[in-house]
Amino acid sequence: TVVLNSTRITLNDGTHTTYTQPDGTFHFYRVPPGVHLLDVQSRQFHFSQVKIQILPDALDSPKCIEYAFPGAPKQAISHPLELTAHASYDYFEPRQGFSLMGIFKNPMLLLMVATAGMMFWMPKMMEGLDPEQKEQMQRQMEMQQDPSKMLTQLWGDLTGTGEDDSPSAIEKKPSAKAGGKTARRGKKD
Repeated sequence: TVVLNSTRITLNDGTHTTYTQPDGTFHFYRVPPGVHLLDVQSRQFHFSQVKIQILPDALDSPKCIEYAFPGAPKQAISHPLELTAHASYDYFEPRQGFSLMGIFKNPMLLLMVATAGMMFWMPKMMEGLDPEQKEQMQRQMEMQQDPSKMLTQLWGDLTGTGEDDSPSAIEKKPSAKAGGKTARRGKKD
């Protein structure tokens, strides 16, 4: 049995309030006849709610019904009330011990492992590339060494006016069907 010092006890959600004595007893004074709901408001333990019916002709012997929790089966208890705690409240979780798997679940470690994996995997991937793809990657790396060339190529690609080194693009002439003008020159005599 746990004796609670100065625990608040209420009737009807606070219409009557009292506190427990050092020995665990409590008293309410001037409670009118009727049905009242007694609550123990403890921060450490969970107590049952008790419905107390006080009849006008039997003020000294109220009828008491205990509910372990709302909706629980009713249980008649005797007066004077002797309330016992059903459970204690645990506000804090116990601290977890050291775990090797906890280290591997760390996002920073996962990023480091992924980066190290890419460092070793990328050279292996480069060995399987075609020679044309290798040349293209070398050109891109050269462009990255000169930021102005890289930005020029980037803006050209975005606007669609990028330089095209293919010979077919240089030799193209507009046709009359496409709306282009062709100049005809006649011989001047």
